[in-house]
Amino acid sequence: MELRHLDDVVSSNELLPAITKELAEAQGLLRTASYSDAVGRRLFTLVGELSQLAGWVASDAGQYADAQRFYISGVRAADEARNRVLGAQLLSSLSYQMANIGDPNGAALLARTAVRGAEGATPVVRALFLERVAWASAKSKDPDGTWRALDAVDEAFERRGGDEPEWVYWLNRDEIDVMAARCMIELDRPRDAEPLLSSALANYPPDHAREVTLYLTWLAESHARAGDLDAARDVIERARRYADAMPSARTENRLAAVAGML
Repeated sequence: MELRHLDDVVSSNELLPAITKELAEAQGLLRTASYSDAVGRRLFTLVGELSQLAGWVASDAGQYADAQRFYISGVRAADEARNRVLGAQLLSSLSYQMANIGDPNGAALLARTAVRGAEGATPVVRALFLERVAWASAKSKDPDGTWRALDAVDEAFERRGGDEPEWVYWLNRDEIDVMAARCMIELDRPRDAEPLLSSALANYPPDHAREVTLYLTWLAESHARAGDLDAARDVIERARRYADAMPSARTENRLAAVAGML
């Protein structure tokens, strides 16, 4: 899906109108067109996938209530399509938002529910869902749950090799290391996080400015929590330069949070 790849390089405020337009058109087809059961399932799947993308982009833009609405309506579409894995992806995405904006315990419960419900998930998809369990566990200060989930992420990812859904194209070893590093920082292991973040950033495409910004803020936080404030200030200045290229509520929040430590 072209819109999903555009999310790598286009700001959320610019991209969201295009996604919601596509979503409204697909929903209109479901309401007004005549179609077979097989075609209907494909249409409901399309609506579910567009709803997940709309929720993700709305969340990045700071429109959290809209994002939740997109995710929940997408779950209904996935249910109509009888696509359990897509439904789990929508619930897992919602759990990630919940963990980030202040309900980590609820997020952990929802993320685990998504994993249990994802019957038939491919290895990389399972790794993605388990990452969100790890993150919610770290945010709720559950180290045992975090390390178990991260171990399960590695086990699932090592089994990759077959066909995967298009929407999981971005999950690779560097992304997994970044999530592990973020969890380490949340659980007061900043020195362990730094090499993982530095290595991932060295490989990251510079035109993916939002993700580079976010990962630089975590690197800065790892330095700050380890007591190296000069290094943290240098990294956060790099992050601000990338942030100017691709505005995002997530990057703004992260920059503000790390600036508060300095």
